[in-house]
Amino acid sequence: MPTLMVSTCGTSLLMNTNPEARQRIHAHANVPSADALDPETRAALRACVATAQKRLEEASVTEMCRLSAELNAIVRFFHGDLKAQRDIQHLLLATDTFLGEEAATAIAAALQRHGHSARVQRITDLRTSDLAEFRLAMSEIVRLCAHEIQSYRQRGYRVVFNLTGGFKSVQGFMQALGMIYADESIYIFENTSELLRLPKLPLAEPDVLTIVREHQRIFRRLEAGLPVRSEDARQVPETLLMELNGMVTFSIWGELIWNEGRKRLFQERIWESVDPKIQFGPDFLSSTDKCSAAEKAHINERILDLTRLHCGPGINLNRLDVKKLRQPEKGSTHECDAWADKGAKRIFFHYEEESIVLDRLGLGLH
Repeated sequence: MPTLMVSTCGTSLLMNTNPEARQRIHAHANVPSADALDPETRAALRACVATAQKRLEEASVTEMCRLSAELNAIVRFFHGDLKAQRDIQHLLLATDTFLGEEAATAIAAALQRHGHSARVQRITDLRTSDLAEFRLAMSEIVRLCAHEIQSYRQRGYRVVFNLTGGFKSVQGFMQALGMIYADESIYIFENTSELLRLPKLPLAEPDVLTIVREHQRIFRRLEAGLPVRSEDARQVPETLLMELNGMVTFSIWGELIWNEGRKRLFQERIWESVDPKIQFGPDFLSSTDKCSAAEKAHINERILDLTRLHCGPGINLNRLDVKKLRQPEKGSTHECDAWADKGAKRIFFHYEEESIVLDRLGLGLH
């Protein structure tokens, strides 16, 4: 079975290859770019990076394990034989810092030299010097899991989270995400050679769907960028939302639960609009009767996109592709994509005063 290994990356490689510079590396671990450093410090840290790259290039597999916590776990996961592996993809999550990205890039290069496919994903705002930025970074990781990593699982990949390297705060968060998105999580504790493997401990699917279904209107309004007052969201578990100035938004955990449950929720049926400015015409629902579960999910997503465009922040996503018809057709004046592949369909609609009325689902006219 093909494997996607997601590894959190820190600066252990730089520390281990430059022990005399540990204090300097630690002091500048959260600096976002080399340009933010004074010339002397920048030159010294670039020298540390060059030393690490050279040591890895010359290292045996055994030496690689001593130099890098991340590689130590990866090598032991494959029983010490990197070259024998096939169908393996590595996604290295780097901090939004100069040293973090350089260390992850060096690790990726080492894996590539042994025939593995590896790439670095720098996570915006992922550093520990600012709590607000760190929360934003966690939200980005949730979205990465919900979309990209899930797409690997849908293609038959086994997903493994390697949480040996990186900030401890990131490791703890990724362990929680692993309960839903990884088939297993692996660790190596310091000063040991034992690989700890934790199997998936999933949150029961019925529980996720029950939570999402019960609060779907609130969640869909938040997804569409519409305001939700705190008093209107009192029944939603407080861990799923954050409150600011009387309004609420998703917490990190709320976003995780929503992204996990929305796919199944949207496959059930076409959900009613969350704003009176988006209305269903008399023939709209009947025109979707023969849609598959996946097609219903697409339609629900496009309705949210239209809501975001017309009622919320005004964002017109490329996937929506709103067009004015050359001439009105059965009362409709506009169309947008419902889905773009496998018998692509359009949603036809018209405007009535300040509202959009969805008329029907059908084949495109152009």
